[in-house]
Amino acid sequence: MSLALFDLDGTLVDRQSAFVDAVAAFCQAHRFGPEIEAWLLAELADRANAADFSRLRQAFTLTEPATELWQAYGHCIAGAVSCRPTVVEGVARLRAVGWTVGIVTNGASDIQRAKLAATGLVGLVDGVAVSGDHEIRKPDPRLFELAASRCGVSLADGGWMVGDNPAGDIGGGHRVGLSTIWLRGRPWPDGLPAADHVVGDVTDAITILLAETE
Repeated sequence: MSLALFDLDGTLVDRQSAFVDAVAAFCQAHRFGPEIEAWLLAELADRANAADFSRLRQAFTLTEPATELWQAYGHCIAGAVSCRPTVVEGVARLRAVGWTVGIVTNGASDIQRAKLAATGLVGLVDGVAVSGDHEIRKPDPRLFELAASRCGVSLADGGWMVGDNPAGDIGGGHRVGLSTIWLRGRPWPDGLPAADHVVGDVTDAITILLAETE
């Protein structure tokens, strides 16, 4: 069986739209004004973790405990995130024709796992590795190795990495000997080797992988 590892945010799910909707819902539920909403949109644009909500509490002298704010934000993210049916169908089809499919994602463990549960993706793949579980982040080879291990395979047998982050996904995939498919959008860093394929949507990447099995 061939291994296909996928990034989560910006690849299998649209993190940006879910993030904006979740912040709006979070602020509405807590009756926070536009100042706090703008702060969250700026401070959590790249990533979010529990410490951010301690900073939020201090910055605006909020009375709610930081842990409760973080948990509430996690519920809002889970409620806002979605995975398009065509993507779900594509992942299911890969497995149906014999691919081993895993997800390797950076992010806080509880947030990322809430997204996986809400979208149903966790039940569609063979294994998941989340950086927040182990305090290691892509492009660290250990996270890719963990993802493969949880899928029951070895990176030594090769496979593919699909993602939108040039350094984390494509650079990390190269480092562990995987072929790569990049979802264009972010600036490409100087000196980073090119991906094997460049696509505009993850469904195009799935089509390429399916063609590998024909």
